[in-house]
Amino acid sequence: MKHLLTVFFLLLACFGLSAQVSTNIQVTDLPSITINKDISLHIISPEPIRYVDISTHAIVGDLPVNNVLRLKVLPDSVNHWKDFMGNTSIVTIVGESFIAQYRLIYLPGATASSQVNILPEQTRPLDAGAISLTTPELKEHALSMLKNRASHRIRYTNDYGISATLNHVYTVGDQIFLDITYRNETNLAYDIDEMRFKIEDKKINKATNVQSIEIKPVWQLYTCGGFKKIFRNIYVLKKVTFPENKLLNIELTEKQISGRTITLKLKYGDILRADTF
Repeated sequence: MKHLLTVFFLLLACFGLSAQVSTNIQVTDLPSITINKDISLHIISPEPIRYVDISTHAIVGDLPVNNVLRLKVLPDSVNHWKDFMGNTSIVTIVGESFIAQYRLIYLPGATASSQVNILPEQTRPLDAGAISLTTPELKEHALSMLKNRASHRIRYTNDYGISATLNHVYTVGDQIFLDITYRNETNLAYDIDEMRFKIEDKKINKATNVQSIEIKPVWQLYTCGGFKKIFRNIYVLKKVTFPENKLLNIELTEKQISGRTITLKLKYGDILRADTF
């Protein structure tokens, strides 16, 4: 019996060692990308890039937009060129939910890559932690909300000829999607100064201090500086809880000195009754 237990634990240890080794990736197993000093290389990610590491000083990189990494070989350093030619150079790219690595192969001739897409089979998933949804997933859900016409107004307010309507509230994991439409019934265009989300008391007593907690949206579908007639947008907030004696006030203010301000007031029950995708 003791001998059988010993064999069992040895097999278990070997299995664990094999599993551990299989998770390692060798440099030679990485996909390769060709690059030279005459052509900038653009690596396109399916989601925003959060982190980049380049293992050689012979190459510089930047993010002209949040999902494109641009790489360029430095032609003015002999030492860098020697290092680049003699060693394997690796570029590591981390998105919201994946990590991808590539070998950079220098080709002095004209044959080199100018644009590369990060493919799913070239990535490894990450534990996103605080990130519940990636940007493409947020956009997909937001666009699906825009296709739905509200059967009734969840919340509505109107002032200065400007109306605000809460059309839908959806939740996914720990994120709240708010579908809001603004309408301008006047002939004066509305230039947006800022939009603020604040948890405040329902009733404000002049003798007491007003407690206000501001919440920043983690994402929104569109950015807009103003609108003439209608503006509809989707805003995403992290899960928030507040007591019944407070409201989530969504305040839109205009840029002008005598600017119009309109506040849409949400009750906590509006969030509790939210739909899910």
